[in-house]
Amino acid sequence: MSGTAIDIDLYSDTLTMPSRAMREFMCNVPVGDEQKGEDPTVNALQERIAAMLGKPAALFMPSATMANQIAMKCHTQPGDEIVADAMSHTLHYEVGGPAFHSGVMVRALSGPRGCFTAEDVAAVLRPADSQYLPQSRLVWVENTHNLAGGTVWRLPDLEGVSAFARAHDLALHLDGARIFNASAASGVPVGVYGSLADTVTVCFSKGLGCPGGAVLAGPSALIGRARRYKQLFGGAMRQGAGILAGAAVYALDHHLDRLGEDHANARRLAAGLASVPGVAVDTDPVETNMVYFRVPDVDGFHAACLQRGLRFSKQVGNRLRAVTHLDVDADMIERAIGIVREAVA
Repeated sequence: MSGTAIDIDLYSDTLTMPSRAMREFMCNVPVGDEQKGEDPTVNALQERIAAMLGKPAALFMPSATMANQIAMKCHTQPGDEIVADAMSHTLHYEVGGPAFHSGVMVRALSGPRGCFTAEDVAAVLRPADSQYLPQSRLVWVENTHNLAGGTVWRLPDLEGVSAFARAHDLALHLDGARIFNASAASGVPVGVYGSLADTVTVCFSKGLGCPGGAVLAGPSALIGRARRYKQLFGGAMRQGAGILAGAAVYALDHHLDRLGEDHANARRLAAGLASVPGVAVDTDPVETNMVYFRVPDVDGFHAACLQRGLRFSKQVGNRLRAVTHLDVDADMIERAIGIVREAVA
């Protein structure tokens, strides 16, 4: 890859660049000391996201990983157990955070397309009166679900899991890093999703195209504890936080309505890939902005695509992932399909 320019980057939606208009907006927002709660742009963003999700409070953080791990820390005690899908982001891409930060056990479920039901949770729930077993404390859902292919949770399933959790004194956290993609695809307002969980993580550096930042939303008392953990984890950002929050404010005003374009591009890409002999598309149907697919010779294919200026993400085995985003237009998708044909040939 050395020296090769990447013209079409489908590696991840985390690689989106802030637009010129976003950069100009960021440069002009009012800022203050975020650590002391004095940054007006951060405060306005927190209030806005809390209102969108139907939560009393929210806290701006550097990343969704930090937001997730602090949520877990707030909901559990060392030795407790969380219930999550086996392919959840927090179990695979957060560097062992559940064990390191919270000292919790993980009960992994294997639901279809990364989702599960209340019955699935009931089947693994620990007896509350056992002196030998870890205590079930937290149910963890991811919407959209990354490794399952950008899956959107069916609302009845999520409602069932939420009702079960509340009936059994379990907390429910929604890893909504791409919750706006889920809402754009399903038509379900983010506030409906938010109402079903105790806490919600939202990430701005993915489909919304910001250079960083995330929010954890939830009850006021929990967010108060989360602020202490944020300080403990080194997450205070001083005046720089306002600049990042400005990007999120801009994205909420200008980038939400265009997420459907990314989803349409992903569907077109999947159809094009499926038409190439030797390429097997895993993501069926494509619900949001992710397409997983397989080729016999991953390394050779990946290298051939890179030589032609096209990048995918290599996953486990012979699986690859393509993620559409605001820096990829419909013309690039057609060019990408053509490059894949050349690379396979």
